[in-house]
Amino acid sequence: MTVNPNPSELGGASSRAEDRLSARAEATNASTQGDGTSKRSSPSSPLTAGLPPSAALERVPPVVPPPRTDSSGASQRLFAFGVILGAIAVMLLGWVINIPLIGLAGAGVALFICVNLLWKPLQHFIVQWAAEPESAILVASLAGFVALIGLLKFLGFDRLLALWYGDLNWEAVGALGEVFGALGQILIAILAVYIAWRQYVIEKDLTIQQNTITQQQTIDSYFQGISELVLDEEGLLEDWPQERAIAEGRTAAILSSIDAGGKAKVIRFLSRARLLTPLKRDQRLGRAILDGTGGYEEDRVTGIRVIDLGVMLAGADLSGTDLRWTDLSEANLIRANLSRCDLVKANFSRTILAYANLRGADLQATRFFYGRPEDACPRTRTDPPDYRTGFCTGAVIENADFTGAEDMSPEQRHYCCAWGGSKTRSTIPGGCEGIPNKLGR
Repeated sequence: MTVNPNPSELGGASSRAEDRLSARAEATNASTQGDGTSKRSSPSSPLTAGLPPSAALERVPPVVPPPRTDSSGASQRLFAFGVILGAIAVMLLGWVINIPLIGLAGAGVALFICVNLLWKPLQHFIVQWAAEPESAILVASLAGFVALIGLLKFLGFDRLLALWYGDLNWEAVGALGEVFGALGQILIAILAVYIAWRQYVIEKDLTIQQNTITQQQTIDSYFQGISELVLDEEGLLEDWPQERAIAEGRTAAILSSIDAGGKAKVIRFLSRARLLTPLKRDQRLGRAILDGTGGYEEDRVTGIRVIDLGVMLAGADLSGTDLRWTDLSEANLIRANLSRCDLVKANFSRTILAYANLRGADLQATRFFYGRPEDACPRTRTDPPDYRTGFCTGAVIENADFTGAEDMSPEQRHYCCAWGGSKTRSTIPGGCEGIPNKLGR
């Protein structure tokens, strides 16, 4: 049933609201004028500016009363604490005078009030705990375990277990336990051996990494030292015999203390820095002569190397390393291991490669001689080389192993077959048919 409001009552309420707003505005204006300032307050606030009185009343924010303390609840709790303490006192009195009825009454009253006080917090805690997903897992696990035990009980598995337990041969069970104990000890010993082996592998890997870092730091220091030793303030190569002797000594020392990868790094650095190439020198000043194109001019016949490798790499292990574009001419690489090396455009002219291992090496554009392969021949101890015809410019490759060498050109194969000897000829890829054995043995 709908009750229509009386228009006269609505109009009276609206007029009363307008009166209250006008009185409030006049009071504010009076207080502002009483301060003696030139400011004048408008009877309407920012919230009610430009609005009719009825709408302005709706825009006035409600007055929020200050929070009140729950004095009644505190007094009730204090009363409950007092009752609990009194009930506990009555229970203790009944215990002392040995009257169970008084003790039961005090304990019952105390328990009832404690449960009443704890019920709401406990209920709130249970609701929050039940909302967590972990609680569902815990409850489901415990309930499922209990339900499984109950199911086995009602299906009679407990009787079957009792019968099986009564029929056990405990002597056999004891012997079986000893067997399992021995197997456990064996497994523990195997586990200990495995852990020790893993620790050894980890320590070995850490040692290798540390040695690699230390070796790289040593090589970097060597590069810096050699650069400062052989270059002057203007960045040109020095040619003092003492500097060359110290540089060769440092190089011999570091090549004997690093692995194959480190040796390859040092060789590439020295070769690309033109420190292994015979350079043309000024006969008076001894300095290397620039070739006019931004580099130094080579002199294969009478030039002087900044560092002469000599026998530093004899018997060295350089297997699997990158030696591309390196100048190893006139070096002694007897019995060196160059298997699987990348020797693209490496220079082995007048290099001693006797008994060297070149299995699987990449020999693309590798130089073993100068001139034509038919005219070239290996170096000798007495005859000077002729780089125009190739006489005495070739490498000594007797008894070298070229098995599986890659990208060997016809010119390289012809020279190796002619001057490698019978053992080397048997390892040349493609064979040496039709090429005479000029070495004669």
